[in-house]
Amino acid sequence: MPFSSSIYPILITCPRGASVLLRDEVQGLGFALVSEIETGVFTEGTLADAMKLNLHVRTGHRVLCRVGSFTAGNPRELYSGVSSIPWERYLERDGYFSVTSTVSTPSIRDSQYANLKCKDAIADRFNRKYGRRPDSGPGRERTVVHLHWDESTCHIYLDTSGEPLSRRGYRKIPLHAPMQETLAAAVILATGWRGTSHFVNPMCGSGTLAIEAALIALDRAPGSFRDNFGFMHIVGYDGRLWRTLRNRANRNAKRSCDIKIIATDISEEAIEAAKRNAARAGVEDVLEFGVCDFSRTAVPEGGGVVMLNPGYGERLGDVDSLRSTYHGIGDFFKQRCQGLDGYIFTGNLALAKEVGLRTSRRIPFFNGPIECRLLEYALYRGSRKDRSGVRGENADP
Repeated sequence: MPFSSSIYPILITCPRGASVLLRDEVQGLGFALVSEIETGVFTEGTLADAMKLNLHVRTGHRVLCRVGSFTAGNPRELYSGVSSIPWERYLERDGYFSVTSTVSTPSIRDSQYANLKCKDAIADRFNRKYGRRPDSGPGRERTVVHLHWDESTCHIYLDTSGEPLSRRGYRKIPLHAPMQETLAAAVILATGWRGTSHFVNPMCGSGTLAIEAALIALDRAPGSFRDNFGFMHIVGYDGRLWRTLRNRANRNAKRSCDIKIIATDISEEAIEAAKRNAARAGVEDVLEFGVCDFSRTAVPEGGGVVMLNPGYGERLGDVDSLRSTYHGIGDFFKQRCQGLDGYIFTGNLALAKEVGLRTSRRIPFFNGPIECRLLEYALYRGSRKDRSGVRGENADP
């Protein structure tokens, strides 16, 4: 049976803390949930299903189709197991492939050595079968093979994403320490916001949070901006089907919305970068930009979300200067944001105490290796609105 019509286990990876959001996305797209781990969810499907997931998933990093599993206690057994997989079903004989890995085994110390053994096993199989070896290297622009080696268990995947899905393709000017697009989408979705109320993003930087909010409000497929995925270099790829899926997603997207999405920053350079990124994402007409201090951001009537991602303070001097910033955010919430739900995404809970407000939720996330919290502040009086977001930790005492 050709790979394109075979059903395979599919792992969609995500940032730590986002698996519950990814689970909801995957099930919302009509896929069955097989299992869930801290950094991803498992489903199953065909290459066409993997294409659909790459197109629509907002919070996932990589869509991995498992093509083999075996036990390996050393590099020789790894080589043998990889060699036994029918790679000619997946890779063009004159193609190019790369290998990535996550390795946690006492068998080897260097994951690059595991990558090399995988490359040799694949290339040697082709050499035995066709008398030639396909090219290989570090680039992810063609076929990507992923090894997950935990203790003595090996799972081999085809990475149908190639480059991580966090690289949407619209952010050409990232500026300093930007939030990944997938994490930004997860943080927004964790609030329960789905594009039916206002979204205000002071300190917007290069605009990632505001742009992802616009894509959610317009129901635009986040994968529609990219022109290259790993699945495009797998035997059996149907380019016509991909164009159909993308065109259908574009037709179903909204052209406008009835809410305000506001992005401000004190830096003119940041706002210019955000405008250019928004234009590449096709949402520049939906966003309202402004150059001002965060405390001067115009807040519309009618409710919604106001979200800031201030610095964490990696150096002592930064921490000292950020104390007044966090304190000022608390004043901004109290004085100008009544009627909205306030959120701060931070990796420094000590600084967050300077806000001076009681949190109603503290939702854990990881920004790379940094343990973070999405802090929620209810900034209005009366009964709390019904929410569909992620349940976080208990509120502060």
